[in-house]
Amino acid sequence: MVSLFADITYEGARGITGPLFKHLGASAAEVGFVVGLGELFGFTLRLASGALADRTRAYWLITIFGYAVNMIAVPMLAFAGRWETAALLLIAERTGKSLRAPSRDVLLSEAAHEVGQGWAFGLHAAMDQTGAVIGPLFVAWAVAHAGGYGPAFLYLAIPAAAALAMLMAARAVSPVDVSAAPPPGDSRKLPRVFWTYVAAAGLLAAGFADFPLIAFHFESTKLVSAASIPLLYAVAMAVNGITAPAFGKLFDRFGLPVLSAGILISMLAAPLAFLGGTLVYAKAAAFGGVACWGAGMGAMDAMLRAGISRVVSMNKRGRAFGAFNAVYGMMWFAGSWTMGLLYEHSLAALVWLAVVAQLSAAAVFFSLRDSIRGDQPA
Repeated sequence: MVSLFADITYEGARGITGPLFKHLGASAAEVGFVVGLGELFGFTLRLASGALADRTRAYWLITIFGYAVNMIAVPMLAFAGRWETAALLLIAERTGKSLRAPSRDVLLSEAAHEVGQGWAFGLHAAMDQTGAVIGPLFVAWAVAHAGGYGPAFLYLAIPAAAALAMLMAARAVSPVDVSAAPPPGDSRKLPRVFWTYVAAAGLLAAGFADFPLIAFHFESTKLVSAASIPLLYAVAMAVNGITAPAFGKLFDRFGLPVLSAGILISMLAAPLAFLGGTLVYAKAAAFGGVACWGAGMGAMDAMLRAGISRVVSMNKRGRAFGAFNAVYGMMWFAGSWTMGLLYEHSLAALVWLAVVAQLSAAAVFFSLRDSIRGDQPA
């Protein structure tokens, strides 16, 4: 329930962030930089947060504080009169998410042994995306009702408050006793296969175009109406929510080849979204690109964290999730900023970057298929 309301809040906001920046006077390169910088903060701070969680075992305290920052920043975007102010709030929102993510993922991974890591994280992603579907629909109504992107963010204070209330209720009834976990006395380094896995995830992040840039493109080309952009994001989130549990279940049975297959689907998103406007059925191509983007998110949400749970033991898992997300975030930042710069000069070059990076990631993951099996972490 926490994830449901939280995703209504920040995924609803995410669908109109690109158009908001455009109306506040930002360029495509500035959008790419800000979005990438937000993801950089949103992932790299997880390295310190994960290490702190392993050392203190304060998983719930860190999670609650991160959610509070996360949820407060989103409605404040309604008061951003300049794109620079909106950028600071966006970075604050991503920072809050980075603080809480490793602790939350440790709690989820520890609770997942009964049902399988892939299925558990896939089910969590499905709950996320239920909120992520409702959020953009809610924001689409808010944009139409308020007559602009900025005021629509005020309506998101309602699900934000609900998320924080449900978080406190979740803490009160949680059956996960992390204090019973082994103390962090194992000083061994993270296994080598983990770092190869992280490198592949970094390639995937670098080649995955973020939705604000796709939305910026749709707004600039007038391929779809302004009110339809959050609806397309809702479609992407629906595809994410449907595919994530399926990918997770298949991952538990067949392993990393399923992740490689999911990447091949997501690889189609950039060509369809950025070059589909030149086709006869331009709107159908845009819809197909958004659907492939959503399927790619579903694959990543269900399987990337599940793979880490298979190779890293509980007492090092906070550090592992933190390190994974730090690399992932830095590569996402590099890829997002580069794509924003390329957008100003060559859509074809942008698409080539996306395709080559994701195809390389799929190949590396497939090569690790025999190294990451079962549930015997090191």
